[in-house]
Amino acid sequence: MTRRILTVCLGNYCRSPFAARVLADLGGAAVEVRSAGLTGAWREAHPEMVAVAGVLGYDLTGHRATRVTAELIEWADLVLAMDHAVLDRLYALAGPDSTTEMRLYLDHDRDVPDPMGRSAVEFVYCALLIEAGAARHLP
Repeated sequence: MTRRILTVCLGNYCRSPFAARVLADLGGAAVEVRSAGLTGAWREAHPEMVAVAGVLGYDLTGHRATRVTAELIEWADLVLAMDHAVLDRLYALAGPDSTTEMRLYLDHDRDVPDPMGRSAVEFVYCALLIEAGAARHLP
């Protein structure tokens, strides 16, 4: 059975699209992965994240931001939030009757820092954190 994973960040321009690509590439046929954002819609992935992804062997070209919905949350078996603020908003959006498992992407209750508006080094750091954390979510 294929595991359905949804990765979510604020805008769906940096963290969640990269996490979705990493999980999809590493998980292969065992996973179906989508990404979304709390505010994003139709923008391409951030050029710096596209560049960093390419260096690490992942392709983010063609990504278009999608806004998360309650239906998208219910589609997933597992929803991975990039930070605490996003996770709180996801719980509110899903409602009290949701049976979808939701948690932070990183272990030990850590946020994946948002690199938007920061240096290229922050994009690299963010991508390496996401790549290192992927294995804990794969079957």
